[in-house]
Amino acid sequence: MKPQFVDIIFSKAGKIQVKKTVKSRFDGPFHFHHLCELVWVEEGFGTRIVGDSVSNFKKNDLVLMAPNLPHIWRSDAELDFVKSTTIYFDPDFLSHLTDETATLDRFKQMIQKSRRGMLFHGETRKKAVKLLSKITEAEGIAKIIDFLKVIDLLTASGEFSALATVLYNNRYDEKDAGRIFTVYQHLLKNFKRDIPLKEVADLCHMTTNSFCRFFKSRTNKPFTRFLNELRIGYACELLQDETQSISAICYECGYNTTANFHKFFKQIQHTTPAGYRKWIQDGQTV
Repeated sequence: MKPQFVDIIFSKAGKIQVKKTVKSRFDGPFHFHHLCELVWVEEGFGTRIVGDSVSNFKKNDLVLMAPNLPHIWRSDAELDFVKSTTIYFDPDFLSHLTDETATLDRFKQMIQKSRRGMLFHGETRKKAVKLLSKITEAEGIAKIIDFLKVIDLLTASGEFSALATVLYNNRYDEKDAGRIFTVYQHLLKNFKRDIPLKEVADLCHMTTNSFCRFFKSRTNKPFTRFLNELRIGYACELLQDETQSISAICYECGYNTTANFHKFFKQIQHTTPAGYRKWIQDGQTV
């Protein structure tokens, strides 16, 4: 198995494609394609990998990704249902509609930034979500107009965080991509338990030293950092449930000691688990 290049073909109806997803969980493959992709998570939570970024996603997340940026969204548990709206569009979409230099320059700058993935927040997200909530019901020109309003909003906004690092570049060839995908799938299913390095190296038919060098060269981070980011991301989800103790969450996320849990939590989130929980209780947006 390997990260799939997905060839998405537009219908004759227009230059954008809107996809509505309603299912029990997000479980798609690690993939990339030749189109820009705007994803609004209406319901659900789980783990998101975009390029070399590992984080948890939640309801109302809004992410824009450029072409050829590998990504995967996976639910951490079987949910009642998850729901999302995804819009695919060509990076040259706007050039077919206008030749206004300033407008095209802003659009191109946004596409350039989205090569790392853009997670929107604040008023930009609120306004964009309001527009997206009705776009699946619109037809013909009305759908194009609603989409252009979203694009106009996003191109003018500075309310976003980059996901992948500046150094990230899609370097996957077919063989390497298959190995990385196998590792990702294994970790996403098993990160809640102890995972010996040899266990993962064996999946790639490598020695542990060779695997560590290979993994870092393809993901821009050490294997242990990637695994801890998965675990801490899941911990952040669990900390939102005030009925769960921090020590219980520690073991649920795959840590054998609370000392290690606190150490890696602070490295990744720059605060303690208790501090993170208080931040949520105080009404801060995660």
